[in-house]
Amino acid sequence: MNFPKIGRRRVLAGLGSVPLAAAAGVPTARHAPPGRPGSASGDAPGERRTTLLRGADLVLTMDPRVGDGTLGALEGGADVLLRDGEIAAVGKGLDAPRGARVVDAGGKLVLPGFVDLHNHLWQSSIRGGCSDQDLNGWLAACNRTTLPKIDARDMYSFVRLAALDALQAGVTTVVDWVHAIPYDTSERYVRALDDSGLRFVYAMTQSGADRHLIPQVKKDFLDPLPLASTQISVHAGMAGIKDLRLLHEMSRELGLMLNSHVLENRTDRKDEQIRALREVGAFGPDLLMNHAVHLTADEIAAAGDHDVRVAHCPLSNMRLASGIMPLPALHRAGVRAGLGHDGGTNDTSDMFNVMKAAVGLQRARHEDAGIHPTIPAVLRMATLGGAECIGMADRVGSLTPGKRADVLVLDPGTLNFAPRYDWTSQIVLNGQPPNISEVFVDGYRRKSGGALVGVDTEQVVREAERAATHVRAA
Repeated sequence: MNFPKIGRRRVLAGLGSVPLAAAAGVPTARHAPPGRPGSASGDAPGERRTTLLRGADLVLTMDPRVGDGTLGALEGGADVLLRDGEIAAVGKGLDAPRGARVVDAGGKLVLPGFVDLHNHLWQSSIRGGCSDQDLNGWLAACNRTTLPKIDARDMYSFVRLAALDALQAGVTTVVDWVHAIPYDTSERYVRALDDSGLRFVYAMTQSGADRHLIPQVKKDFLDPLPLASTQISVHAGMAGIKDLRLLHEMSRELGLMLNSHVLENRTDRKDEQIRALREVGAFGPDLLMNHAVHLTADEIAAAGDHDVRVAHCPLSNMRLASGIMPLPALHRAGVRAGLGHDGGTNDTSDMFNVMKAAVGLQRARHEDAGIHPTIPAVLRMATLGGAECIGMADRVGSLTPGKRADVLVLDPGTLNFAPRYDWTSQIVLNGQPPNISEVFVDGYRRKSGGALVGVDTEQVVREAERAATHVRAA
């Protein structure tokens, strides 16, 4: 989804105003943020403990070398050891190191954290809004009327709400497509993401004239954070090809991926988005295309030939009457694909729903229960496939020893999940966020016993409601 432009004057007005953060009531980076491990988990703030997940009934590593089949399955009492923020070992009968925390995973399922390839977390401010509109109507009536009203403090509240919602639902890595916002608002946006404890990719855009703000935000706010990465987001189209070229050149200078909405709605065809991306030399493995609903057969083949990556957002596409991504054709062409929530028009941070929709839409369209994505394929898209799309498969996406410890523990002993029949299929077809009992990000315990660690959720909601009241009155 594309967003309104914010004037150069407003962007530059934020420069130098970061010290106002404390006065605005936003936690400063010097203190352990509320979402970090706290006393509820037995951890001191900011501490990462060695943890042994003991005796899981099923572990899906997503690595065929560490388990059976394409999903790397281990059944019947498998252990996962997390140490120094890494997956240290996976197997049966692992010894617990001295002083390690041992979590009883008996009867439970363990898998990698979900990778959300496309989101706009600030859009929690307009959840459920303009529900009778298609993409263009929603942009005009909800999106473009709201974003300019959100100040820095309100932005923190909205982003923190959505980031914690994603985290409690099992998302451990999120790619957040962020519009051209002022410098001080960028600081609060990044702070909200960091305070949540998520691993995140901050995909930011600016006009060509203000593109110098991108390396500035990267250097000042993102580079110091171990869980943060950066992309450059763009609006592709021939009418704005000058800015597209400048931003693509900057992405190459900084070694960053380019992130663009492409052919989400049929009306996008007039913008000649693929042509513009190809003319500036951006059509390749460093490009992530979001939605890609209305690609032609030739464009699908070209995407495969050039190793372009795509983010599939089925619930948003359904909500906005945008259509259905040609996912089977993209798969046959060898295009790497992952899954995305897509902000306010997904209306929820439920990757289980996204997976189920991705499977169900293709089966309904093709009347073929074996069409891509299958259940195993969609689980891979939600984890390792997403990591591959953004060049992070060497760090996250599977429970491969040596990778970062982004891990979920699911409890299937619930009314919506039990009884056991085919747990791999049940993850996709029956799973819900409350089934996620434990979440670890980089080895930190972010959710424990079904509750976020060190987070006052009632306060988070109150702050979001306060911000929403302020925006409505603006």
